[in-house]
Amino acid sequence: MNTTGIARPDLAGRTTRRRLALLVAVTTLFATVFATLTVTARAAIPPPASGWSLVWGDDFTGAANTLPSSANWIIDTGTSYPGGPPNWGTGEIQTYTNSTANVSHDGGGNLRITPIRNASGQWTSSRIETVRTNFKPPSGGVLAIEGRIQMPNVTGAAAAGYWPAFWALGAPYRGNYQNWPGIGEFDVMENVNGINSVWGVLHCGVAPGGPCNEFNGLGAQRACPGSTCQSAFHTYRFEWDASISPQQLRWYVDGQHYHTVTQTQVGSYWSQMTSHAGYFLLLNVAMGGSFPNGVAGGTTPTASTVSGRPMLVDYVAVYSRGGGTNPTNPPTTPPPTTPPPGGTVSAYSTIQGEAFNGQQGVGVEACSEGGQNIGWLANGDWARYDRVDFGSTPPRDFVARVASGAGGGVSGLVQVRVDSPTGPVLGSFALGNTGGWQSWQSIPGNVSAVTGVRTVYLTFSSGQPADFANLNWFTFRR
Repeated sequence: MNTTGIARPDLAGRTTRRRLALLVAVTTLFATVFATLTVTARAAIPPPASGWSLVWGDDFTGAANTLPSSANWIIDTGTSYPGGPPNWGTGEIQTYTNSTANVSHDGGGNLRITPIRNASGQWTSSRIETVRTNFKPPSGGVLAIEGRIQMPNVTGAAAAGYWPAFWALGAPYRGNYQNWPGIGEFDVMENVNGINSVWGVLHCGVAPGGPCNEFNGLGAQRACPGSTCQSAFHTYRFEWDASISPQQLRWYVDGQHYHTVTQTQVGSYWSQMTSHAGYFLLLNVAMGGSFPNGVAGGTTPTASTVSGRPMLVDYVAVYSRGGGTNPTNPPTTPPPTTPPPGGTVSAYSTIQGEAFNGQQGVGVEACSEGGQNIGWLANGDWARYDRVDFGSTPPRDFVARVASGAGGGVSGLVQVRVDSPTGPVLGSFALGNTGGWQSWQSIPGNVSAVTGVRTVYLTFSSGQPADFANLNWFTFRR
């Protein structure tokens, strides 16, 4: 999904892309219809094909009118990320909510995301993203991202502005929001305005222009096989093949391959979008914005656009094949931990490292002292903690529980800043090898006077690029 507010002019001129048998007995008709709908709308996550392994998935089997699992999904709300571009960077006009009217299980094994227009003409919808941010191929292997989805069942003038999408963003975007498109974006499935077509798109490099022709991306489209995209479920799949050289990105619908981008096409920007921790997945239905407006040749939605047509998602799954485990690929990154509305986090409590609200270059792993720690910390990485309350009396120092298995001569600084990851350093201490990545020490550092409720950044600085720190928790002392 294009994360800029710029229309895609190359798409504006493109062309657009069961019946049940008649039965004699009414009771037989009802039974057949029920069976047909059950099969069509509900399918378990397919077992991995030969040679493949299931990495992660969600079957959306929750009770009707319940939210998706918080262990798997973050629900985005509002009209932007905190500090991110307005209107989610695309010009879309809806407000995302966590209301079950906009996002919920349907009780039949599907997740539904439903755009709704209220009596005042304002639109709401939903957007969710995976907790995990480390989806990438094993070294020398293949990654597949797959979902079985029915687009909103609306076409023609009534569909103007509908923009359903299933896509992935590079992990460094979480908490930064200014590094697109360099971190990479894979649009597994996009559709606009109820057209019977699926778009598969790569965004990368720089904008405007660059190897991915931003703000348009490198894309292709085709009609859904058999039944239209809107009238039935179809399986949308993206593969990142790191087992061949040059590497390939491939897009499929119902097993039919329709788009490929190679490493050679991206050139020197390939490493920028593939060398980070991985990707997180997103599902959403936007209303209006650059893509539907560009295709429609005018502003959407319109007075003819109907409300309340959901996108249905049967399952989302991630598979891998071949290769080996990449030890530098951090495990799951948890969702941001946001204080309750109007609430704060005491600076003098134990603040867990993994409770960040934003990050750059940070991974999360199981900690030998229990719970989790953040790791893979190197020069330029940072973690953000919102609404930290120092009170009216400034702290005298801070203490962090840290560990390092860095090689000889590798060290760096653990620093405290407020309000900006590039602001003045309020306090710091140096860290070298502590005897191992789980050999923990509590190290204090003096800190300049700071009071009130502030945004705290832990930043990591080193004169060399290697990882030098893990961090379990930190606190301030008076």
